[in-house]
Amino acid sequence: MSALTLLGFGAGGWGAALLAAAATTLALALCGFAAGAVLGAAAAAAKLSGAAPLRALADVYTTVLRGVPDLLVIYLLYFGGSTALGTVAGWFGATGFVGLPAFGVGVAALGIISGAYQAEVFRGATLALDRGQLEAARAVGMHRGLMLRRVVAPLVARTALPGLGNVWQILLKDSALVSVTGLVELLRQAQVGAGSTRQPFTFYLAAGALYLAITSLSTWGFSRAETRARRGLP
Repeated sequence: MSALTLLGFGAGGWGAALLAAAATTLALALCGFAAGAVLGAAAAAAKLSGAAPLRALADVYTTVLRGVPDLLVIYLLYFGGSTALGTVAGWFGATGFVGLPAFGVGVAALGIISGAYQAEVFRGATLALDRGQLEAARAVGMHRGLMLRRVVAPLVARTALPGLGNVWQILLKDSALVSVTGLVELLRQAQVGAGSTRQPFTFYLAAGALYLAITSLSTWGFSRAETRARRGLP
């Protein structure tokens, strides 16, 4: 069977399965990135706060999560969470292995991992703010919440965009690690196709092309967002 037939959408073709797996990869990365943005913003706020316990807790979070392998985090969440859930289920008479949903674990793991990196991006962007703009906002009578919404958040987002783009690209590739939980994302589907047809080069090359297409579109999107955010600036 030719490569075009294998990757096609006809009988015996794997095209639809690969595209569905690519959609799963994209959904996994998007959800993980969104969760990481929330965690990262909270950690950045803690790092910049005046409360020493909050700063220490945020420092531990970013140091540990950036210092251990991403695959280890996924293993700990999936198998550790499943073990804890099985223990709780055992209290009610259940037996056997109780697995957590692979997609949910993947989103949680990617969110926790990317949150550590996004925290540093947000912290750096906040420290780069022009203090004169903040003083001007206070001078016109803006309260803290209004200043955060109209001044601080837009300026931080503009400065953080390049760093967030890098985090997104790394996260997109890290999504392949979630296949160890059994989730059929793009790399896992390529492995299944390669094993079933004994055509590994064809399937891994197709998976690489799909990853490259997603990352290229992502690069273009972030570039457009950066250009739009910097309108009116020299």
